[in-house]
Amino acid sequence: MERAEGPEWDSDALMFRLADPGRGFAAVRLLQWAGMPAERTWFTHEGDDWVLRVPAPPAHRLEYLLEVRHPDGGTQSVCDPGNPLRVPGVFGDKSVLHRPDYAPPPWLSTVEDAHTWREAAFRSHVGPVTARIRSPEAPTTHVLVAHDGPEYDTYAALGRYSGSGLVPPHHLVLLAPGDRNEWYSASPVYARTLVGDLLPAIAAAVGSDERPVGMGASLGALAMLHAHARRPGRFAALFLQSGSFFLPRYDRHESNFPRYLRIVRFAGAVVRDRRPAAAPIPIALTTGTAEENRQNNRDVARALAAQGHDATLTEVADAHNFVAWRDAFDPALTDLLRKVWA
Repeated sequence: MERAEGPEWDSDALMFRLADPGRGFAAVRLLQWAGMPAERTWFTHEGDDWVLRVPAPPAHRLEYLLEVRHPDGGTQSVCDPGNPLRVPGVFGDKSVLHRPDYAPPPWLSTVEDAHTWREAAFRSHVGPVTARIRSPEAPTTHVLVAHDGPEYDTYAALGRYSGSGLVPPHHLVLLAPGDRNEWYSASPVYARTLVGDLLPAIAAAVGSDERPVGMGASLGALAMLHAHARRPGRFAALFLQSGSFFLPRYDRHESNFPRYLRIVRFAGAVVRDRRPAAAPIPIALTTGTAEENRQNNRDVARALAAQGHDATLTEVADAHNFVAWRDAFDPALTDLLRKVWA
């Protein structure tokens, strides 16, 4: 696959180009997760290249792949050979295009505090749950517990953020997801496991009886809110990013997900509930301006605030990915942790 001139991001439009002088491809399209209409993502053939011009999404960056269709009908998803910029992820590398004014958060270049890492394994109703625990040398009773913790650290630099000095010293507990689609999909068994087994075990492991702050993204955010709803008062605060709060009016396209109905029942109950919260806490939510979960996150944030939670929603100019969640840590997570740990 030959390299062509790289993609461009003007103020209101994107242009992509893929070299194909031998006309080896039958079709090319842009694979993206930023809400672009599918019919606008097909390239046209111009001379020796495939070219796409498309309106820019409401974002500062775009993660994407190119899907090339071969004459025999087979397809292949590849990074853009004309763009050397890559971003790693759970499902492999993607190409990334930045708007000219995009800049990564400054805390990525700070020197971390002195700390230690250790591995832990906790017994629970759902079987062993593994975790990595980051503890500062400075004594502290503050605890931050993250769903999808190892992934948060690898792809969103959560450990580096934890030690950046933006927030008070704390123990960071990175819970591994295990059977993610089952555990994190509003499962009563996992909610009972988290608050009944894991939180007490974490408290013993770090030597703190202070209520932790819980955080998660996507299904991990849903699971944190579900655990709080079933057992109020166990968390000091929640940080929920791009929560998978499926609501039928927006999310019928997710109906093939095995636990879709269970999620819909819980998310719908949250949105409809007008009763005062049994244990109101600060809840900070973030969502991308170019992601499918934006509207259901707005609805959930409004409902939580109406129930008496100190709920805020920050919209980040990105989509549903770890870099978007990383870029939302400061100020959204910073403000939450400073408030709770003041």
